[in-house]
Amino acid sequence: MVPKSEKRFIRLNLITIVVTLLLILAGGIVRSTGSGMGCPDWPKCFDQYVPPTSASQLPADYKEKYVAERVVKNERFAKTLDKLGKGHLADSIRHDESILQPETFNVGKTWTEYINRLMGAITGFLLVGLFVYSFTYRKTAKRILVLSWLNLVVVAFQAWLGSIVVSTNLVPWIVTVHMLLALVILAILVYTYNYAQQMHKSVTIVMAKVVWLKVLIFFAIVVSILQIVLGTEVREAVDAVSKALMYNDREIWLTKVGKIFSYHRDSAMLVLILNIIIYKLVKDRFNGKATALMVANSIAIVLIIQIVSGLILSNFALPPYAQALHILFSTLLFSLQYYLYLLVYKTDTYNQEH
Repeated sequence: MVPKSEKRFIRLNLITIVVTLLLILAGGIVRSTGSGMGCPDWPKCFDQYVPPTSASQLPADYKEKYVAERVVKNERFAKTLDKLGKGHLADSIRHDESILQPETFNVGKTWTEYINRLMGAITGFLLVGLFVYSFTYRKTAKRILVLSWLNLVVVAFQAWLGSIVVSTNLVPWIVTVHMLLALVILAILVYTYNYAQQMHKSVTIVMAKVVWLKVLIFFAIVVSILQIVLGTEVREAVDAVSKALMYNDREIWLTKVGKIFSYHRDSAMLVLILNIIIYKLVKDRFNGKATALMVANSIAIVLIIQIVSGLILSNFALPPYAQALHILFSTLLFSLQYYLYLLVYKTDTYNQEH
């Protein structure tokens, strides 16, 4: 029997995974609609907990005010980079003229970014609750307690980095790091969820070795992460092209981003091939209602949706809804692959011990 306190942790962990994915979807909507600077300050929005609904509610000099605040904050960040030996990155921020360009108030973009921040706050509170509930494992599984605490540290750093994303006016490399940290948070959540679930489950003996399957899944995860990074860089290149074209001629934006899009498209084929092989191996080694097989089926569905959204993006002038879905399902694919890896790894370890 699973104690009620542990059931509570497992249930909240799953809810937090879902909400974190919804937060990534909200972030994708922000990026695809160009709402990243909808709130020029952080953590408030136009110095308010509830943002304005019209420009008349703002002071006449609001543009200059927030640019000045960004400059001061960015100089502090640049000094930190200097101390870390990253002088070239510090100089790139100091000399980035886009930081000095004020954003005109747009109520739609402001509230899109504000909702994204609310989702972030909800995720933060859920992670705090998860850490509190993790104390039930302080004697039986300390790693769950430690990892839950570590996730709080990561999400706090992520929140700070989010403020830097705003103050630097969406400097590309910081946006990429922001995305990678979201994957770290998801990975920790998936690990603690799986570990807590497996504590009270008997392992089904699978006689066939799954070493190669484990290696393939790990490689597929690495490729998926690289694919997400490439996708982020494609998005950053599209942002640069769209600004240069004054947001006109949307249908030719992708043709102007250079080779990075070709790399992203070609690596998608590798992701597809790897997951087809993995699916075949999982189907050969697991049957019935095995969790690994159900996760593999989910991966297949997610991968199909991901491919379709990618085709829509490349052939129909980057519709915003497809951009948001593409980001969501790329992170969902990563999460499911990692969960499958944990399941297969446990099975393989059990087989070796017996």
